[in-house]
Amino acid sequence: MSAVFNSSTSATSTASDSAAVKSNGLGVSDDMFMTLLVAQIKNQDPLNPQDPSQFVTQLSQLSQTSALQSLVSQGKSAATQMDGLQTLLLGARIGSDVAVRSDSVELGSEALNGRFELASGSGATSLVLTDALGQAHSVALGSRGVGVNTFSLDPASLGLAPGRYSIAVKTDSGATPAVDITGKLESVRVSGTSGVVLKVTHVGEVASSAITGFNSPAG
Repeated sequence: MSAVFNSSTSATSTASDSAAVKSNGLGVSDDMFMTLLVAQIKNQDPLNPQDPSQFVTQLSQLSQTSALQSLVSQGKSAATQMDGLQTLLLGARIGSDVAVRSDSVELGSEALNGRFELASGSGATSLVLTDALGQAHSVALGSRGVGVNTFSLDPASLGLAPGRYSIAVKTDSGATPAVDITGKLESVRVSGTSGVVLKVTHVGEVASSAITGFNSPAG
């Protein structure tokens, strides 16, 4: 006895079968996968059918992919909401003095204040500012102890022209601790590529993660 296989009838019912599967929870983005899978099931050789476990495996893979896509989408949504909340909270701090971790500063006529932390004391500590031409200007800070140390410098009295400078602290042991610059929080915005961006005097625009401390709002 020969088996009769009607591919036309099978193909016609593929769309309705795919729609039925879709109604069970699979999204629009899975339409192509389901159409191909249903067609594969309908058009298999009746005398040599495929192992049903193969179809189960494919459905399982589809389910995992859909779940992952859902998690990614939820993660993006949560990140957007977090950026919005962070913007509101930081917006309330506009006008406050903040400490910003930075390796460069914008010098003008105002004094520059900052701080750094030492793991061990330094008998000869210096603040090195390098201008756009690569010329280094060293400011002696003297002996500094373990812990947080502050500094304040007047660019005009040191002969430092207004402009952008890289900044670093050097110790007698060769250590180069990170530098936190104190500036006023001027504005907060959300960037499509960088998230929450803050504008701080003496530093410029920085990511919110660069903030290391807050002082009281200006009165």
